[in-house]
Amino acid sequence: MANKQEVKKYLAHWFQLGKKVIVGHSDQRFSPNPVLKGDRYSPEFEECWQQILSLETSDCYLEGTHETIAELLTPTWEVLPCGRCAMPVPIKTMGMPSILCPCYYLTTWPNNELPQPRCPVNSQEQLTEIRDACGERSHSVSKISDHLVNNLS
Repeated sequence: MANKQEVKKYLAHWFQLGKKVIVGHSDQRFSPNPVLKGDRYSPEFEECWQQILSLETSDCYLEGTHETIAELLTPTWEVLPCGRCAMPVPIKTMGMPSILCPCYYLTTWPNNELPQPRCPVNSQEQLTEIRDACGERSHSVSKISDHLVNNLS
């Protein structure tokens, strides 16, 4: 089941490539810019996300797709990486699968020469994880070398 955070991440990634959320058969479209601000989503994106969640209509969908946001929030759907471009796409877990990934309509995608869309990253947390991982490896290497020295003597 796709939860709200997975659907939010899905929309954020596609917004970074210029896709829009279309509301029904109206001219209303959402396309926040920027999507990221530092280590979190931008206020513009957060406001857009809240507007999408508050809409009374269930006829709100990502440009180039057929599944509504309301449908994606049901147990019938999961958000997984596209086999072609690795971007998050909705996959129907029950019944007939969805037709295409939105990347089908982007003639310049996938493009490995451009930075990939991403989620916000907390630099301090990332650096702490790297530091901790290096410390664990250093400790493991020390234990292995001690073991080898003791067994080879």
